[in-house]
Formats: sequence, C-alpha cells, structure tokens
Amino acid sequence: MLLIQIGRRTGLRRHTVLEVLEYRKERSEAVVMSAFGRTADWLRNIETSPNPEVAIGSQRFIAAYRVLDKEEAVTAIAGYEQRNRFIAPIIRVVLSHLLGWRYDSSPDHRRRLVAQLPFIAFRRRS
Repeated sequence: MLLIQIGRRTGLRRHTVLEVLEYRKERSEAVVMSAFGRTADWLRNIETSPNPEVAIGSQRFIAAYRVLDKEEAVTAIAGYEQRNRFIAPIIRVVLSHLLGWRYDSSPDHRRRLVAQLPFIAFRRRS
C-alpha cells in the first residue's frame, strides 16, 4: 500500500510504502502496523493532516483511518502469522528487532506487541 500524506512541518507531500497485514473485503479496509510505533513520521503526519491518499493496486482514494483496539489488533497479527506460517521464523526475528525484545508469537507476546506498535485500518473516505 502506498500512503501519500502531507508532512506536518514541511507541508510537502510524503510517500510511504506500508505492508498490508490484512485486507478486509467486507469493510474494504486495509490493516497496517506502525513498525516504529507512535513516533513514525507517517503516523504523526496523518494525525496532523487526516486526509491521506492511499493507493492499493489500481485503486487510489482519499482515506479515513482508525487505530484498532488491542483485541482487534491481536486478532490481526495472529491472522497474519497464520497466513504466513512458512516464513514465521523470519517474521519473529524482524518483529523482535523492531520491538527490542524476543518475540515468540505467544498470546502474551502478541498482547505486548500490540501495546507497543499501533495497528491502523485505512478505508475509502465516504
């Protein structure tokens, strides 16, 4: 997913590529994770200028976004890990590096992960 947002200090257009962890067809929502936590520039930019543009495949639209609650985020990361079980060891290593502690995919670790890294859902603004 390509996120096009306005820089909160510069006012310039910024482009960020984000991995979609889950696409929810019934809601037309794309769920991403802020791997650098709440201080990620793209997240701070959309909080300041909340009408980002999103491109997913051939679709391009102005997006609304929401932060997932903890239980919904735990379900999202568990589903992502299940769908990508063949590369799960790599996912755990990458997440451990981002988190600063050894992530093992256990339910307790998933809850700890979502408390540290926000999950954001984007959908077309109505």
